[in-house]
Amino acid sequence: MAHCAIRLRIITVDKDRIDMDAVENVDKVKGSFFNAGQYQVILGTGLVNKVYDEVESLLGSGGTAPQAPVKKEGNAFQRAIRVFGDVFVPIFPVLVATGLFMGLRGLFTQEAFLALFGLTPETLSPNFILFTEVLTDTAFAFLPALVCWSTFRIFGGNPVIGLMLVNPALPNAYEVGQQVAEPLMFFGFIPVVGYQGSVLPAFITGIVASQIQKWLEKKIPGSLDLILTPFLTLLSGCVLALFIIGPIFHEVEIVILNAVEWLLNLPGGLGGLLYGSFGQLLGIFGVHHILNFLKISMLSQTGWNLLNPIGTCGNMAQAGAVLAIAIKTKSNKMKQIAFPSALSATLASLSRLCLVSPCR
Repeated sequence: MAHCAIRLRIITVDKDRIDMDAVENVDKVKGSFFNAGQYQVILGTGLVNKVYDEVESLLGSGGTAPQAPVKKEGNAFQRAIRVFGDVFVPIFPVLVATGLFMGLRGLFTQEAFLALFGLTPETLSPNFILFTEVLTDTAFAFLPALVCWSTFRIFGGNPVIGLMLVNPALPNAYEVGQQVAEPLMFFGFIPVVGYQGSVLPAFITGIVASQIQKWLEKKIPGSLDLILTPFLTLLSGCVLALFIIGPIFHEVEIVILNAVEWLLNLPGGLGGLLYGSFGQLLGIFGVHHILNFLKISMLSQTGWNLLNPIGTCGNMAQAGAVLAIAIKTKSNKMKQIAFPSALSATLASLSRLCLVSPCR
């Protein structure tokens, strides 16, 4: 069991035992369906977290029952998309909050705004500036640690490796990119840097290291497990992350981002037309979470999120459509669903706008 911003997502042992009509008749349930190998119950923002916590308390951590083997639902592509969603959805609210903090910081440090209170940017306390930097910079500075933590949460294992990727002893990735610092060269040809702002290296490292830890737990005797398993997991994970996974997948990440940016910058707005036409369909088919990887990578690497401005148009169109339904329908239940949904879609649009370019 997992959840995204609005849906409770459940992989079932036997989906034929679900009474979908009974579920959809529950108050505040906005609908349910099977998709991407999951039974998804639409609850809405805020409520889904509360329902998840309550169901988790009944079923145990993660909603898994050891006595009930769960088969792999969906094809390989659907399962891969589901993994992307499970890993990156918990991180996104942190970045939304960071975007809001950045917006407020930009407002509070504007000369025109400060002039209303008889202040200037030079009169601001250095401690105040430092406090705002803690709010706005932490999530992006330790993004690999967040990705690793979320990946290990899904696959199991020790998430400390994510912190190793941003260890201050390593050259800062941003400084290397700006040619202010030089990468460390190992064996004369492997450049090693910190991976501040990188997503894919941390994601792959989390998957590989979790599998290493599970293998070690099976092979190492119980009397030595406490000492050897974490030692060998961290050692092998760190070596692989810094010397193999990091250099390779950081370049892969850059290639993917360049390809997406090239598509969105096609002349005549063709790229925006393509994404705007098909972007909303991704949500219907349950594969939209793969975009979170692209959005987070764009923000951390370039400071700009080119996908969200186009996606915001879709959100606002949904808000207008569902508001029209709320006004026109004669069904009280539909009104109770449609009016809050219009508000949710509007707020989703605002949150998207906060993540267009918070780094700027």
